Parts: sequence; structure tokens; C-alpha cells
Amino acid sequence: MIDTDTLTLFLLAALILLITPGPAVIYIVARSVSQGTLAGIVAAIGMHVGTLLHVAAAAYGVSQVMLASATAFNIAKYLGAAYLIFLGIKSFLSKSEVTANKPVDSKHLFTIFRESVVVNVLNPKTALFFFAFLPQFVDPGGTLSVSMQMVVLGLLFIAVGIMSDGLYAVFAGRLRQRFKRAGMIYGKYVSGSVFTGLGLATALARR
Repeated sequence: MIDTDTLTLFLLAALILLITPGPAVIYIVARSVSQGTLAGIVAAIGMHVGTLLHVAAAAYGVSQVMLASATAFNIAKYLGAAYLIFLGIKSFLSKSEVTANKPVDSKHLFTIFRESVVVNVLNPKTALFFFAFLPQFVDPGGTLSVSMQMVVLGLLFIAVGIMSDGLYAVFAGRLRQRFKRAGMIYGKYVSGSVFTGLGLATALARR
């Protein structure tokens, strides 16, 4: 097993990283502001389901291909950027009659979940982050294999991430409730601008 001191240090480092606002948090907050708290929470879960793939890739060496190959990195980067920009345009063109009190139906929630999974799967920076971050807390001489230790640490990171990102979603959703009229009118423009901006930032990212 992984010793207690290592786990404590890992969880502290993970918490600091996760509570620091970054592109994932901005994406989740935009979902809550434009579509409500539940949409933001579903987006957070979807993002971290996508993270599962990156954890597995880091644990079994697939991320090393991304790190070594500029072509692989760029393909993933531009696909991710294009998808985010597509979501931004989709948000701009969406109807704005959804009010802060109207629940999001299950079909719409599944769409948010699916889109969030794809956004994170197509983010090459996430792959490189886990490839660089997880091995720092792995003991090559431990009773668990290196790959299994990375999987365990990755799952812990995801669990903490869902909780911290969920709190961001709740906070943003409450802001939407507080400013119902503004959220109804401008929510889609906020999310559209955020998704498009994140897409452009992804396209300009370097290894």
C-alpha cells in the first residue's frame, strides 16, 4: 500500500492544485452560470470521468507518447480547441428563454455530461499534467506496482476534484439565482465567450 505520509502530502498538493481556479473551473462555473447548479455539477463529474482516461494513460505509459510526439500533442490540442469553440458557437446560438428556476431535463444533462467528458479527454495538457504529477508520489519499491499506485493516486485526485469543482458549481449556481434576470439574458453569452476563449487558449498552448 501507499504509506500515510505520502498520501497526506499527495492529498494536500492535489487540494491546492484543485482549488486554484484554472480552465476546468472556469468551464464548470460557466455551465452553472448559464444553465444552473445541476448543470455545473454534471459538468464537473463529466470532466473527471474524462480524467479517468488520462490517469490510465499516465499509469500505463501512453502519456509518454504525447510527451515525446509533437504531432500527437498538436492533433489532440487542435481537436480540443475546435470542440471548445464549437461549444462556444453552440451556446451563442442557443435559445435564451431558459430561466433560473426551470429544471434542466435529463436529456440535456446527459448532453452536458458527454460534452464535458470529451472536453477533458481532448485536453493534452491534462495528459501531460498527470504524467508529470503522479510519479512524484510513487514508491518504486512499494508493495503495489508503480502502475497501480498511479491509478490509486489518480482516483483519489478525481474524488477530491469532484468535491472541489462541485463546490464551485454550487457557488456559481447561487450567483445565477441571485441575479436571475441577468442570468436568463446574458448566461448564454457568458458561457459562449468562456468556451470560445478556452478553445483559443488551448489552440495556443505549447508542450
